Amino acid sequence: MTSTNFSLDPEINHLREVRQGFLRLHKALLDAERETYEQHFGKIQTNGEFFQLVISHEWFDWLRPMSQFIVQVDELLDDKAAIAASQIQDLLQQAKTLLKASEDGTLSEQRYDQAIQRSPDIAFMHAVLLNTLK
Repeated sequence: MTSTNFSLDPEINHLREVRQGFLRLHKALLDAERETYEQHFGKIQTNGEFFQLVISHEWFDWLRPMSQFIVQVDELLDDKAAIAASQIQDLLQQAKTLLKASEDGTLSEQRYDQAIQRSPDIAFMHAVLLNTLK
């Protein structure tokens, strides 16, 4: 999809780059959370069972805003109507909020911080995304 406002092409490309980073990070977080979940509750037998857990189990609640963010970006980029600069800026601001990790913050921020502490790969993806958002 190309915006009807060609002056926004750099911003749209930036949003696509952020989206790709979030997809990689989201996958890594899901894999890490699956591993931790299985340590606590036993092996997840099928991908279908895992999918059901991701969408309905409280263990994975903290990842849903990131999932929803990716969907929002996809919907905006797939929309045939012109994309407004304000929509892109709103999504980029939302991305920055989603990347907040803190030992003392919200439950989501704490869980994200723990994931970063456990995995050098996740920490690296987090840093790359923060740099992309500057």
